[in-house]
Amino acid sequence: MKVDMHCHTKEGSLDGKVTIEEYIRQLIIRGIDGMVVTDHNSYDGYRAWQQHLKDRRFPDFTVLRGIEYDTCDAGHMLVIMPSGVWLPVLEKRGMKVAQLIYTVHRYGGILGPAHPCGEPYLSMVSTLRQASTDQLKALFQRFDFVEVFNSCEDMENNENARLWAEECGLPQTAGSDAHKADCIGLACTEMPDDIRSEDDLIRYVREGGSFSWSGVCYRKTLKDRLGKWNNALVAGYYFYNKLAGVSRVLSRRSELRDLGIPVRGIHKMARRLAHR
Repeated sequence: MKVDMHCHTKEGSLDGKVTIEEYIRQLIIRGIDGMVVTDHNSYDGYRAWQQHLKDRRFPDFTVLRGIEYDTCDAGHMLVIMPSGVWLPVLEKRGMKVAQLIYTVHRYGGILGPAHPCGEPYLSMVSTLRQASTDQLKALFQRFDFVEVFNSCEDMENNENARLWAEECGLPQTAGSDAHKADCIGLACTEMPDDIRSEDDLIRYVREGGSFSWSGVCYRKTLKDRLGKWNNALVAGYYFYNKLAGVSRVLSRRSELRDLGIPVRGIHKMARRLAHR
């Protein structure tokens, strides 16, 4: 079964251009059997499928619930939680990566860095550029998988991500990261046909299952068109992400406390990790 494991929809991502229904239609045309909906800090794309499409259309197509979470210190993370576990805190950007890892694992989920060798503030290795190789390796080893091919990254960044995954012995995944129609399905992860739910996928990864993948790079991204001016966009994103994270800090901490997660202790853990 071929699955695009990094998908953005119009319903769930501010920069998404394609509705989830059209997204599914395009994936089917391209011979893809399923998708993981990974909108930015939101489950709204998956909710749209659940409310309007599930059990009524595309009965043979697999739709899994994921999220692309914006940490405040290590870029974007792909998160998949068990089928019955909905954590509102995952829709509030701004946790530190150590806090996110602790929260996801405590509630039975899996996670891995998205496009880890891409741009600063969006990608882990580039964001943590002051960290040593040993520190980065220690952090990678706390994840469950690594996105090693992202259609919106160049081959060098994807190859570096693959090398990190191999060094740490982690499952390798691929996804298009598509926000508009012409990028949909350009990368996919092949997995067993019996993976039909988030629980199936989590169990497979935890039992040591591996994936094969394929993909081609998309060369019409915004950063390709902007060239050197993309640096200004990245800097703007940095300030936007910081502001958005700070604006949610009180509600985020309240929800973490309700989940029984010691906020201060986790932040100390993040500091120890950064200086290990």
